[in-house]
Amino acid sequence: MSLKIRLSRGGAKKRPFYRIVVADSRMPRDGRFIERLGTFDPLKAKDDASRLVLDVEKAQVWMTKGAQPTDRVARLLDGLGALKREPRQNPEKAKPKKKAQERAATAAAAAAAAASAAEAAE
Repeated sequence: MSLKIRLSRGGAKKRPFYRIVVADSRMPRDGRFIERLGTFDPLKAKDDASRLVLDVEKAQVWMTKGAQPTDRVARLLDGLGALKREPRQNPEKAKPKKKAQERAATAAAAAAAAASAAEAAE
């Protein structure tokens, strides 16, 4: 049985509210879970203490038993200092393609030429 520590969505439409739960990875997102560890309310201010309520000790116990946190839960645990998460790097695919780089280079060259022409006119 593969265990996940993940978010289970609640709340109304356009008003999300999440419970942080330990569940079997084969169960639906909002379905059956083993234990509730806390709550996360993304609509509250980031400095609000009740935005993230999480029993870190229980989460660490479940991780020692083999439960894997999802990426979002790992980010929340990292914010609390309970888990060290490596920051992700942008992939090479995100860089501009060849034509976009050429356009940017010609735009930069035109801007430099306009700046030098304005300087010479003074």
